[in-house]
Amino acid sequence: MHELPQQLVNGLLLGSMYGLIAIGYTMVYGIVQLINFAHGEIFMTGGFGALTVWLWLPAGTSMWAAVPLMLIGAIFVSTTIAVGAERFAYRPLRSAPRLAPLITAIGLSLALQQAVWAWYPEAKSARSFPELPGGAIHIGSVTMQPGDIFLLVTAPVCMVALGYFVMKTRVGRGMQATAQDPDTAKLMGINTDRVIVVAFAIGAAFAGIAAVARGLKYGQVEFRMGFILGLKAFTAAVLGGIGNIYGAMIGGVVLGLAESMATAYISDVPGMDKLGGQAWADVWAFVLLIVVLLVRPQGLLGERVADRA
Repeated sequence: MHELPQQLVNGLLLGSMYGLIAIGYTMVYGIVQLINFAHGEIFMTGGFGALTVWLWLPAGTSMWAAVPLMLIGAIFVSTTIAVGAERFAYRPLRSAPRLAPLITAIGLSLALQQAVWAWYPEAKSARSFPELPGGAIHIGSVTMQPGDIFLLVTAPVCMVALGYFVMKTRVGRGMQATAQDPDTAKLMGINTDRVIVVAFAIGAAFAGIAAVARGLKYGQVEFRMGFILGLKAFTAAVLGGIGNIYGAMIGGVVLGLAESMATAYISDVPGMDKLGGQAWADVWAFVLLIVVLLVRPQGLLGERVADRA
């Protein structure tokens, strides 16, 4: 039990990363009813965008000066790709059967993976990512690295900023109206195309920030990292109630805590000694998804609503 505080912090860190990525899934689905399975790769390209900025900086550049520039690079790359995907891949298919944009999203996901692999031929293996200076920080029995602090600060700041934007700004209210009824919103003078682009851009920006946070935490990025993290972020969005931005973050935290607790303690349960450890982390994450969908299909904060015509 003396490891419990550390495992709780580990779960909170994982959950914060999942939540940042999950916001992109839930915003896009809430407005256009599209599950953007390419979002994991948009997250991945943000990480390589940040890495590219780092490689272009002069040798000896301070990390404190480099991190803001890397964030700008990650956000620029991820949002550019997301907005381009919306304009040229998804918008022409809005009136098509739902299977068409779903297949397009999967194809775009594979295309982005191969594009990054071609741009960085050495990306077959993990690429080294710079780390924040400073040693480990000890708070009681909890140990955190500077990258962990960056993630713990960034996630709530992004969430608060997004909540303010959605609730208090004109575009944010337009997003709420479009999510409720896009046809009526258009009749009321709302530019729904612009609202949808903004939703894609915000989700991609958060994914880019999450990619930088992951690189700083683990010290590496790789072209396949978006696949499993994208699936887990989608799981977090479903857990929280897909379409609910606060639910996405809560679902991410719940998933991260469950994953951390399961991998640390499940092997201590009699008869389950072979089912613990990091190798089973993904298994327990999706077991949790199945359980929640069986008990509460709409997610933790979701509401039962009729399908949009």
